[in-house]
Amino acid sequence: MDEGSRKATLEHYGLEDMTERVARALADAGLDQGIADGTDLDLLDQFHVRGLAATREMAEGLDLPEGAAVLDVGCGLGGPARYLAARGAWQVTGVDLSPRFIEVARMLAERSGCAGRVRFIQADALDLPFENATFDAAWTQHVAMNIRDRAGLYSGIRRVLKPGGRLAIYDVVAGEGPLVFPVPWAQTAETSFLLKAGAMRERLREAGFSEITWEDKTAEGIAWFDAQRTRTSAQPVPSLGLHIVMGQGFKGMAANLARNLKEGRAGLVQAILRRSET
Repeated sequence: MDEGSRKATLEHYGLEDMTERVARALADAGLDQGIADGTDLDLLDQFHVRGLAATREMAEGLDLPEGAAVLDVGCGLGGPARYLAARGAWQVTGVDLSPRFIEVARMLAERSGCAGRVRFIQADALDLPFENATFDAAWTQHVAMNIRDRAGLYSGIRRVLKPGGRLAIYDVVAGEGPLVFPVPWAQTAETSFLLKAGAMRERLREAGFSEITWEDKTAEGIAWFDAQRTRTSAQPVPSLGLHIVMGQGFKGMAANLARNLKEGRAGLVQAILRRSET
């Protein structure tokens, strides 16, 4: 990632006092004494459309044996990584560009009692600090839209996967017409690098991946946003939520993403792919 994009991305994701804000929110929610490794934090640490439901679907699609090594690229606060470690009995490594996200992810892993099965490392997705053929599977949710060098992202992930290893992807793709900003991943178009679904598939093929499944999840995403809006209009704002780490402006960002999906300016893709054997 070039220095300008790196700086803008780091500034966009998270507040300086993020760890303290999350700790206070946990106390307000009655979770300061411990976190059950379930859905206690799903409003906070599933940083993607459709939340925990999308994570469950992707985990089922990976279909890995117990003990598999999984890399979560762009792990955020570590919710999906902890879910994978708990549900699949897999050894999970999460990497994220933001040191603030990594700090919170480590804290939540300790508090949920799964620190022995998951680790978090601050790293650039375009410069993964691992040996070749280290992981059985890789995982990325709503990350690539911040990365201009999509070929570099996918080839780097392929490098650290074992031959035949699987890649689970859940991402926003470009639709027709310009996006309405700000959105959850960018304040302006200068740091938003969406590809159309066809171009994304081509970049993945060029990087050495073949498709196992490829699903358009746009309709499900729109329905999820509608359900979220109905729920929040009937209930007070929850003490745990992404506004804690992204600030009060996050509500408007999420609303713009919902609008972009409904107006066909953006879409959602969920896919499982396989790294070529050679």
